[in-house]
Amino acid sequence: MSAATRPAEPAATRTLTLVQAVQDALAVALEQDERVMVFGEDVGMGGVFRATDGLQARFGEGRVFDTPLSEAGIVGMGIGLALAGERPVAELQFAGFLYPALEQMAVQLGRYRHRSQGRYTVPMVIRAPYGGGIHSPELHSESPEGLVAALPGLKVAIPSTPADAKGLLLAAIEDPDPVVLFESIKLYRSVRGEVPSGRHIVPLGQARVARPGQHCTVLCYGGMVEVCLAAAEAASAAGVEAEVIDLRSLVPLDLATIGESVERTGRVVIVHEAARRMGFGAELAALIAERHLTSLHAPIVRVAGWDAPYPPFTSEEALYRPDARRVALAVRQVMQY
Repeated sequence: MSAATRPAEPAATRTLTLVQAVQDALAVALEQDERVMVFGEDVGMGGVFRATDGLQARFGEGRVFDTPLSEAGIVGMGIGLALAGERPVAELQFAGFLYPALEQMAVQLGRYRHRSQGRYTVPMVIRAPYGGGIHSPELHSESPEGLVAALPGLKVAIPSTPADAKGLLLAAIEDPDPVVLFESIKLYRSVRGEVPSGRHIVPLGQARVARPGQHCTVLCYGGMVEVCLAAAEAASAAGVEAEVIDLRSLVPLDLATIGESVERTGRVVIVHEAARRMGFGAELAALIAERHLTSLHAPIVRVAGWDAPYPPFTSEEALYRPDARRVALAVRQVMQY
């Protein structure tokens, strides 16, 4: 067999947690592109979740450095670096801390391409740990992905597996436009998986069918994927095969994969842990109704957090954050309609 026809060697993999996959992606990007810089509060010492552990010692303080406690300043500096030709990767310690930076994100970060008629882009990545499930203090369990996805010019990605965490982060770093990557805090160390070594890209805008099924479509992302998979297993015991689709990215959104599944099943459940009112599930429901109304056999059902602030510390978190039981009940509801 000639070299031209010899099968390619399979990519080497390692078993990593999700946070280790993030660290691996950052190391690959810093090694392969000297324009990449990583910065944020305490990233030099590894960050709150150790996602940047060892990177400053390896790549130096000029490329991995700490910032003042100012989210607006972190994002503002990143915008300037990106416009100057660098590839900044900013870490916000928790997604619930991004609100002071919303002005920079809405007024500057997402507008430069449009304002300059395409002459300038802002290739910046913002990493933000989000979500509950760990009984954290107030503002530490927020899920503001819907707010960010509503800002024109920004892309939004949310991984649910270690391989996707690495692949989506590297895709975001290489993207010419700004990307906000939300990482589920609960999944950081609770999930492990095989992650390809070296450069591994998961394109933005490509959903993943996490579990095939023909009776009902369940749309979810991030920390809710494992919840929906557990609910699908429970539904399967009752004879209902739910198809679980991990969206991976909210902007751009894989409407083709969603549409194919909805056309086939005719029933839809949408799950996210952000508050229900004006959450991203409302956008999904509207898009499906606009495009596939005549294929639906039942009203779309949303399972989400309640329209109240996320409860800090207390056991009430279990009532707020959607679980497999609530999702399974929603699947039963659309099947019995």
